[in-house]
Amino acid sequence: MATRKKSAKAASKTSANSAFSAKTARVEMKAERQARTEPNGGGTIQSAKGKLGVMIPGMGAVATTFVAGVEAIRRDLAKPIGSLTQMGTVRLGKRTEGRSPKIKEFVPLAGLDDLVFTGWDIFEDNMYEAASHAGVLDYRLLERLKPFLSSLKPRAAVFDHNYVKRINGPNVKKGKTKMDLAGQLRDDIRDFKKTSGASRLITMWCGSTESYIEPTTAHQSVKAFEKALRENDEMIAPSMIYAYASLMEGVPFANGAPNLTVDLPVMLELSRNNEAPICGKDFKTGQTLMKTVLAPAFKARLLGLSGWYSTNILGNRDGEVLDDPGSFKTKEESKLGVLEHILQPALYPELYGNIFHKVRINYYPPRGDNKEGWDNIDIFGWLGYPMQIKVDFLCRDSILAAPIVLDLVLFLDLAKRSSELRGLGIQEWLSFYFKSPMTPLGLYPEHDLFIQSMKLKNTLRHLKNEPLITHLGLEYYD
Repeated sequence: MATRKKSAKAASKTSANSAFSAKTARVEMKAERQARTEPNGGGTIQSAKGKLGVMIPGMGAVATTFVAGVEAIRRDLAKPIGSLTQMGTVRLGKRTEGRSPKIKEFVPLAGLDDLVFTGWDIFEDNMYEAASHAGVLDYRLLERLKPFLSSLKPRAAVFDHNYVKRINGPNVKKGKTKMDLAGQLRDDIRDFKKTSGASRLITMWCGSTESYIEPTTAHQSVKAFEKALRENDEMIAPSMIYAYASLMEGVPFANGAPNLTVDLPVMLELSRNNEAPICGKDFKTGQTLMKTVLAPAFKARLLGLSGWYSTNILGNRDGEVLDDPGSFKTKEESKLGVLEHILQPALYPELYGNIFHKVRINYYPPRGDNKEGWDNIDIFGWLGYPMQIKVDFLCRDSILAAPIVLDLVLFLDLAKRSSELRGLGIQEWLSFYFKSPMTPLGLYPEHDLFIQSMKLKNTLRHLKNEPLITHLGLEYYD
């Protein structure tokens, strides 16, 4: 009996020790998880005081839809649908805390009332005329905005017909060298800042897709680039001259087209030296948006992919420009890289090692800005049995692009005011908005829309010294 009591006592002690050890282990695990996600400081962020000037090379359908939309929202004539900065929220802390403020209330973004605009274009139409010609927005809305839009007249543009072959216009700068043209753009930037009263500026490329080129020695350093500008090097595209002028003035630059533009060593050097953030390339709006949604789903469920055929028809100026083989090549390169980076065929050769991926874009004037994208997707599942998915996305290209432009303007301005972000150069956390996201040399881009979204919101949490969200969730079960 005594033996049994002693054994029971010993067992009780052992059980207590085990319980204590298990509790200690849970506490240690919880502390370790917190250490991995606790904020370690996001630097300082200057306040968004004063006006924010938005400078747009290319005052066509996207630019006019964006500017007219901002003015309509300011007058309470419409809602900022599609804009993360205006309508999006960010979860803070645990799910049980119920903290999900609007992003514009969480980080110090510029207000819409503080935005002022200018731009450059090869056509002389003011923004009202350009918007009417683009045919994106209802004429009744444009009539209500006419006085404001008519006041926005384009500055003479830097243009090279060799880079955009299907369009031409009279409103073009003249200069002996490309360095002269860069100087004229810098004068425009200074003039706009002075006359508009803006305290900060952003340049947003909304111009046409330029013909495909690859980097040369002229793009490798500031010294080499400036020499090339003075010598009128044919490998210096107009968009690069805008980027150079902006970065030299300390102005952040976003590239909404697939051109190289700021995706070059020289621009990264200028960006870091002058603390002018850069991002790009190519606004992610229609067909590629769908790819970055569907492809991650296939990979997550380990469904194989044998082919993805994509074709588009559109009739706006973008479609006309892309009817040129050189410009289409630039766009094709931007669109084709998405699947490979998401699906990682080297890691999953049986599922994604032999994909036939084809992209086509056809200029069809009757469709106007209402682009239509067809996708035929051949997948296979359990035991190799084939299946198909068909997507027919009848979208409005500029309607999808305009909120992207707004978000990039406000987030790039935030980056410029952030002590931690402004000296980085490439703002990879803004990959969410691009078909072909820029990254440092040797780092592959992240295309998965959901990972991009998490990266963007975690960056905002980090800047505000809030714990990062990993979605691990084990703390709810401690």
